[in-house]
Amino acid sequence: MEKLQQKIMDEGIVLSDTVLKVDRFLNHQIDPMLMKQIGEEFAQRFENEGITKIVTLESSGIAPAVMTGLILGVPVIFARKKKSLTLTEGLLTAEVYSFTKQETNEISISSKFIEENDRILIIDDFLANGQAALALVDLVNQTDATVVGIGIVIEKSFQDGRQLLHEKGYRVESLARIQSLASNQITFVKE
Repeated sequence: MEKLQQKIMDEGIVLSDTVLKVDRFLNHQIDPMLMKQIGEEFAQRFENEGITKIVTLESSGIAPAVMTGLILGVPVIFARKKKSLTLTEGLLTAEVYSFTKQETNEISISSKFIEENDRILIIDDFLANGQAALALVDLVNQTDATVVGIGIVIEKSFQDGRQLLHEKGYRVESLARIQSLASNQITFVKE
């Protein structure tokens, strides 16, 4: 997605060979027009999958997931990273390790929002080592619903997340695939 790649080049900040900061448009401040275009792109890529719901992880996955849900006309469910007094019954949980934050979180969703006949699209902001996507897949699998694909806004293709998900049989669609962040230079995979 050319507009996203340009936004990454213009506003992304390379913090290391493995960390890209995109808080000007995705992870802190959100560019709503870009998120709308991202939602349209995901909707177009997965339009023939019969998606009934979208699952994402709070908080940076919510904006692209909601825009995709708006275009597809389906609900969006986000996994919570913190326990809630209102989220206690029928709780599905999975663990996810964040390499950026160097911590493990237990994520959870209520089982009442996903039924076994649902066809789920998972949306997330980044794909690096695949741990967040696998945790979301785990939550969906606990309900016997079907994961039809995984939509990623920015993929760090130099890490093994895509390969891990492909080996498990999941379709991955990434809108911007970064080949390298070495020497503070952002290089994209040539499609």
